[in-house]
Amino acid sequence: MTAALPQAGAVPVASMKRRRRAPGWLAVLPLLVFTALAFGLPALAMFNGAFTVKAQTTGATSYSLSNLTTSLHGAYLTALLGSVKLSAVSATIAAVLGLSLAQAVVTSRFRALREAVLTASGVLANFGGVPLAFAFVATLGNSGVLTRHLGLAEHGWDLYSFWGLIIVYLYFLIPLMVLTITPALEGLRSHWREAARNNGATTLQYWRHVALPVLAPSLLGGLVLLFGSAFAAYATAAAMVGSSVPLVTLQIADAISGNVLVGQENVALALSLDMVLVAGLVMAMYLPLQRRSARWLA
Repeated sequence: MTAALPQAGAVPVASMKRRRRAPGWLAVLPLLVFTALAFGLPALAMFNGAFTVKAQTTGATSYSLSNLTTSLHGAYLTALLGSVKLSAVSATIAAVLGLSLAQAVVTSRFRALREAVLTASGVLANFGGVPLAFAFVATLGNSGVLTRHLGLAEHGWDLYSFWGLIIVYLYFLIPLMVLTITPALEGLRSHWREAARNNGATTLQYWRHVALPVLAPSLLGGLVLLFGSAFAAYATAAAMVGSSVPLVTLQIADAISGNVLVGQENVALALSLDMVLVAGLVMAMYLPLQRRSARWLA
Protein backbone atom coordinates (compact mmCIF):
# COMPACT_ATOMS: atom_id res chain seq x y z
CA MET A 1 0.00 0.00 0.00
CA THR A 2 1.18 3.49 -0.70
CA ALA A 3 0.80 6.27 1.79
CA ALA A 4 -1.88 8.79 0.93
CA LEU A 5 -0.38 11.90 -0.48
CA PRO A 6 -1.62 15.27 0.82
CA GLN A 7 -4.04 16.90 -1.51
CA ALA A 8 -3.05 19.97 -3.39
CA GLY A 9 -3.74 23.15 -1.43
CA ALA A 10 -4.07 21.31 1.92
CA VAL A 11 -2.98 23.35 4.96
CA PRO A 12 -1.30 21.64 7.93
CA VAL A 13 -3.37 21.52 11.12
CA ALA A 14 -0.71 23.33 13.18
CA SER A 15 -0.65 26.15 10.66
CA MET A 16 -4.45 26.44 10.79
CA LYS A 17 -4.35 26.67 14.60
CA ARG A 18 -1.74 29.43 14.46
CA ARG A 19 -3.86 31.34 11.97
CA ARG A 20 -6.94 31.00 14.17
CA ARG A 21 -5.13 32.25 17.27
CA ALA A 22 -3.63 35.31 15.59
CA PRO A 23 -6.92 37.24 15.14
CA GLY A 24 -7.74 36.66 18.83
CA TRP A 25 -4.55 38.36 19.99
CA LEU A 26 -5.06 41.17 17.50
CA ALA A 27 -8.61 41.72 18.75
CA VAL A 28 -7.52 42.07 22.38
CA LEU A 29 -4.59 44.35 21.56
CA PRO A 30 -6.68 47.59 21.43
CA LEU A 31 -8.13 46.75 24.83
CA LEU A 32 -4.66 46.27 26.29
CA VAL A 33 -3.48 49.55 24.80
CA PHE A 34 -6.54 51.38 26.12
CA THR A 35 -6.06 49.85 29.58
CA ALA A 36 -2.42 50.88 29.64
CA LEU A 37 -3.25 54.46 28.64
CA ALA A 38 -6.41 54.94 30.71
CA PHE A 39 -5.32 53.12 33.86
CA GLY A 40 -1.61 52.42 33.66
CA LEU A 41 -0.34 55.97 33.08
CA PRO A 42 -2.56 57.57 35.77
CA ALA A 43 -1.53 54.83 38.20
CA LEU A 44 2.16 55.46 37.53
CA ALA A 45 1.65 59.20 37.93
CA MET A 46 -0.18 58.63 41.21
CA PHE A 47 2.53 56.35 42.60
CA ASN A 48 5.28 58.73 41.51
CA GLY A 49 3.55 61.80 42.96
CA ALA A 50 2.65 60.06 46.23
CA PHE A 51 6.35 59.53 46.98
CA THR A 52 7.61 62.84 45.54
CA VAL A 53 8.33 65.73 47.90
CA LYS A 54 9.19 69.26 46.79
CA ALA A 55 11.51 71.41 48.88
CA GLN A 56 9.94 74.77 49.78
CA THR A 57 13.18 76.75 49.56
CA THR A 58 14.97 75.34 46.51
CA GLY A 59 12.06 73.71 44.68
CA ALA A 60 14.06 70.50 44.27
CA THR A 61 12.15 67.24 44.28
CA SER A 62 13.06 64.03 46.07
CA TYR A 63 11.45 60.74 46.97
CA SER A 64 10.19 60.31 50.50
CA LEU A 65 7.42 58.72 52.60
CA SER A 66 6.39 62.05 54.11
CA ASN A 67 3.27 62.38 51.93
CA LEU A 68 2.01 58.97 53.01
CA THR A 69 2.83 59.77 56.62
CA THR A 70 0.88 63.03 56.38
CA SER A 71 -2.09 61.26 54.77
CA LEU A 72 -2.35 58.99 57.82
CA HIS A 73 -2.41 61.74 60.45
CA GLY A 74 -4.68 64.54 61.55
CA ALA A 75 -7.67 65.54 59.46
CA TYR A 76 -6.64 63.22 56.65
CA LEU A 77 -6.79 60.16 58.90
CA THR A 78 -10.12 61.34 60.29
CA ALA A 79 -11.48 61.60 56.75
CA LEU A 80 -10.17 58.14 55.83
CA LEU A 81 -11.73 56.56 58.92
CA GLY A 82 -14.94 58.51 58.26
CA SER A 83 -15.18 57.05 54.77
CA VAL A 84 -14.54 53.54 56.08
CA LYS A 85 -17.20 53.96 58.78
CA LEU A 86 -19.76 55.43 56.37
CA SER A 87 -19.13 52.68 53.82
CA ALA A 88 -19.28 49.86 56.38
CA VAL A 89 -22.53 51.05 58.00
CA SER A 90 -24.33 51.82 54.74
CA ALA A 91 -23.16 48.56 53.13
CA THR A 92 -24.34 46.48 56.10
CA ILE A 93 -27.80 48.07 56.16
CA ALA A 94 -28.13 47.81 52.38
CA ALA A 95 -27.09 44.14 52.44
CA VAL A 96 -29.79 43.24 54.97
CA LEU A 97 -32.54 45.21 53.24
CA GLY A 98 -31.44 44.13 49.78
CA LEU A 99 -31.46 40.46 50.78
CA SER A 100 -35.01 40.77 52.15
CA LEU A 101 -36.26 42.52 49.02
CA ALA A 102 -34.54 40.06 46.69
CA GLN A 103 -36.01 37.10 48.57
CA ALA A 104 -39.50 38.60 48.30
CA VAL A 105 -39.03 39.11 44.57
CA VAL A 106 -37.63 35.63 43.92
CA THR A 107 -40.46 33.88 45.81
CA SER A 108 -43.17 36.05 44.25
CA ARG A 109 -45.61 34.39 41.86
CA PHE A 110 -45.95 37.53 39.78
CA ARG A 111 -43.38 37.53 37.01
CA ALA A 112 -44.18 41.13 36.08
CA LEU A 113 -43.32 42.26 39.63
CA ARG A 114 -39.99 40.46 39.49
CA GLU A 115 -39.06 41.98 36.14
CA ALA A 116 -40.16 45.44 37.28
CA VAL A 117 -38.08 45.29 40.47
CA LEU A 118 -34.98 44.00 38.69
CA THR A 119 -35.31 46.60 35.94
CA ALA A 120 -35.75 49.38 38.47
CA SER A 121 -32.78 48.07 40.46
CA GLY A 122 -30.61 48.18 37.36
CA VAL A 123 -31.52 51.83 36.84
CA LEU A 124 -31.35 52.97 40.47
CA ALA A 125 -28.04 51.22 41.13
CA ASN A 126 -26.44 53.58 38.61
CA PHE A 127 -28.31 56.70 39.71
CA GLY A 128 -26.07 58.90 41.81
CA GLY A 129 -24.03 62.05 41.81
CA VAL A 130 -25.47 65.55 41.77
CA PRO A 131 -28.96 64.55 40.47
CA LEU A 132 -29.43 62.18 43.40
CA ALA A 133 -28.24 64.81 45.87
CA PHE A 134 -30.62 67.40 44.39
CA ALA A 135 -33.54 64.96 44.59
CA PHE A 136 -32.98 64.35 48.29
CA VAL A 137 -32.34 68.02 49.06
CA ALA A 138 -35.63 68.94 47.38
CA THR A 139 -37.44 66.16 49.27
CA LEU A 140 -35.78 65.85 52.69
CA GLY A 141 -33.60 68.95 52.92
CA ASN A 142 -34.15 71.77 55.38
CA SER A 143 -36.81 73.22 53.08
CA GLY A 144 -37.76 69.95 51.41
CA VAL A 145 -41.32 68.94 50.63
CA LEU A 146 -41.53 66.08 53.14
CA THR A 147 -39.52 67.98 55.75
CA ARG A 148 -42.07 70.82 55.79
CA HIS A 149 -45.22 68.69 55.51
CA LEU A 150 -44.18 66.17 58.16
CA GLY A 151 -42.44 68.65 60.45
CA LEU A 152 -39.23 66.63 60.49
CA ALA A 153 -37.08 69.63 61.38
CA GLU A 154 -38.93 69.98 64.68
CA HIS A 155 -37.84 66.44 65.60
CA GLY A 156 -34.15 67.09 64.93
CA TRP A 157 -33.99 65.75 61.37
CA ASP A 158 -30.87 66.83 59.47
CA LEU A 159 -30.21 65.51 55.98
CA TYR A 160 -26.72 67.06 55.90
CA SER A 161 -25.27 64.68 58.48
CA PHE A 162 -23.69 61.26 58.74
CA TRP A 163 -27.00 59.39 58.95
CA GLY A 164 -28.62 61.59 56.32
CA LEU A 165 -25.82 60.69 53.93
CA ILE A 166 -26.33 57.01 54.73
CA ILE A 167 -30.00 57.27 53.74
CA VAL A 168 -28.98 58.81 50.43
CA TYR A 169 -26.40 56.06 49.83
CA LEU A 170 -29.01 53.39 50.52
CA TYR A 171 -30.94 54.69 47.53
CA PHE A 172 -28.40 53.11 45.14
CA LEU A 173 -26.80 50.49 47.39
CA ILE A 174 -30.01 48.51 48.06
CA PRO A 175 -30.76 48.06 44.31
CA LEU A 176 -27.14 47.05 43.79
CA MET A 177 -27.50 44.37 46.47
CA VAL A 178 -30.71 43.13 44.85
CA LEU A 179 -28.92 42.67 41.55
CA THR A 180 -25.99 40.96 43.26
CA ILE A 181 -27.84 38.50 45.48
CA THR A 182 -30.79 37.56 43.23
CA PRO A 183 -28.82 35.02 41.13
CA ALA A 184 -27.60 33.35 44.34
CA LEU A 185 -31.15 33.13 45.72
CA GLU A 186 -32.35 31.62 42.46
CA GLY A 187 -29.57 29.04 42.78
CA LEU A 188 -31.01 27.63 46.00
CA ARG A 189 -32.46 24.21 45.19
CA SER A 190 -36.14 23.73 45.95
CA HIS A 191 -35.53 20.15 47.11
CA TRP A 192 -33.25 21.48 49.88
CA ARG A 193 -36.21 23.25 51.44
CA GLU A 194 -38.43 20.19 50.89
CA ALA A 195 -35.85 17.91 52.48
CA ALA A 196 -35.53 20.20 55.49
CA ARG A 197 -39.32 20.38 55.83
CA ASN A 198 -39.68 16.60 55.59
CA ASN A 199 -37.16 16.24 58.41
CA GLY A 200 -39.20 18.54 60.65
CA ALA A 201 -37.16 21.73 60.21
CA THR A 202 -38.92 25.06 60.52
CA THR A 203 -38.42 27.95 58.13
CA LEU A 204 -36.01 29.60 60.59
CA GLN A 205 -34.00 26.40 60.95
CA TYR A 206 -33.85 26.00 57.16
CA TRP A 207 -32.42 29.49 56.75
CA ARG A 208 -30.05 29.10 59.67
CA HIS A 209 -28.60 25.69 58.81
CA VAL A 210 -29.04 25.42 55.01
CA ALA A 211 -29.75 28.62 53.10
CA LEU A 212 -27.54 31.12 54.93
CA PRO A 213 -24.43 28.87 54.98
CA VAL A 214 -24.80 28.35 51.23
CA LEU A 215 -25.46 32.05 50.61
CA ALA A 216 -22.69 33.22 52.96
CA PRO A 217 -20.01 33.66 50.24
CA SER A 218 -22.44 35.57 48.01
CA LEU A 219 -23.63 37.70 50.93
CA LEU A 220 -20.10 38.57 51.98
CA GLY A 221 -19.15 39.22 48.38
CA GLY A 222 -22.13 41.54 47.96
CA LEU A 223 -21.24 43.29 51.21
CA VAL A 224 -17.70 43.88 49.97
CA LEU A 225 -19.03 45.18 46.65
CA LEU A 226 -21.36 47.61 48.42
CA PHE A 227 -18.53 48.78 50.64
CA GLY A 228 -16.34 49.54 47.64
CA SER A 229 -19.15 51.40 45.86
CA ALA A 230 -19.88 53.58 48.89
CA PHE A 231 -16.18 54.12 49.62
CA ALA A 232 -15.51 55.50 46.13
CA ALA A 233 -18.60 57.74 45.94
CA TYR A 234 -17.79 61.43 45.71
CA ALA A 235 -20.24 63.62 43.78
CA THR A 236 -23.27 62.91 45.95
CA ALA A 237 -21.45 63.69 49.20
CA ALA A 238 -19.74 66.76 47.71
CA ALA A 239 -23.06 68.21 46.53
CA MET A 240 -24.86 67.48 49.81
CA VAL A 241 -22.63 67.79 52.85
CA GLY A 242 -19.48 69.52 51.59
CA SER A 243 -16.96 69.45 54.42
CA SER A 244 -19.45 68.91 57.26
CA VAL A 245 -18.88 65.14 57.09
CA PRO A 246 -15.19 64.17 56.86
CA LEU A 247 -14.63 61.89 53.87
CA VAL A 248 -11.40 61.00 52.12
CA THR A 249 -12.82 61.70 48.65
CA LEU A 250 -13.68 65.25 49.71
CA GLN A 251 -10.19 65.71 51.16
CA ILE A 252 -8.68 64.63 47.85
CA ALA A 253 -10.85 67.14 46.00
CA ASP A 254 -9.75 69.93 48.36
CA ALA A 255 -6.11 69.01 47.89
CA ILE A 256 -6.41 68.90 44.10
CA SER A 257 -8.15 72.28 44.04
CA GLY A 258 -5.19 73.81 45.90
CA ASN A 259 -6.67 73.96 49.38
CA VAL A 260 -3.53 72.50 50.98
CA LEU A 261 -0.44 73.75 52.78
CA VAL A 262 2.57 74.89 50.79
CA GLY A 263 4.78 71.96 49.85
CA GLN A 264 2.03 69.37 50.37
CA GLU A 265 0.48 69.41 46.89
CA ASN A 266 1.08 65.67 46.47
CA VAL A 267 -0.83 64.73 49.62
CA ALA A 268 -3.89 64.24 47.39
CA LEU A 269 -1.99 61.57 45.46
CA ALA A 270 -0.98 59.92 48.74
CA LEU A 271 -4.64 59.89 49.81
CA SER A 272 -5.53 58.36 46.45
CA LEU A 273 -2.92 55.68 47.05
CA ASP A 274 -4.50 54.96 50.45
CA MET A 275 -7.85 54.51 48.71
CA VAL A 276 -6.29 52.19 46.13
CA LEU A 277 -4.81 50.05 48.91
CA VAL A 278 -8.18 49.83 50.67
CA ALA A 279 -9.93 49.01 47.39
CA GLY A 280 -7.30 46.38 46.60
CA LEU A 281 -7.85 44.77 49.98
CA VAL A 282 -11.60 44.78 49.34
CA MET A 283 -11.19 43.14 45.92
CA ALA A 284 -8.78 40.57 47.36
CA MET A 285 -11.62 39.55 49.68
CA TYR A 286 -14.33 39.73 47.02
CA LEU A 287 -12.86 37.51 44.28
CA PRO A 288 -12.31 34.33 46.39
CA LEU A 289 -15.81 34.67 47.83
CA GLN A 290 -17.30 34.88 44.34
CA ARG A 291 -15.45 31.75 43.22
CA ARG A 292 -16.60 29.83 46.30
CA SER A 293 -20.25 30.85 45.83
CA ALA A 294 -20.08 29.86 42.16
CA ARG A 295 -19.01 26.33 43.15
CA TRP A 296 -21.90 25.97 45.60
CA LEU A 297 -24.62 27.36 43.32
CA ALA A 298 -23.45 25.99 40.00
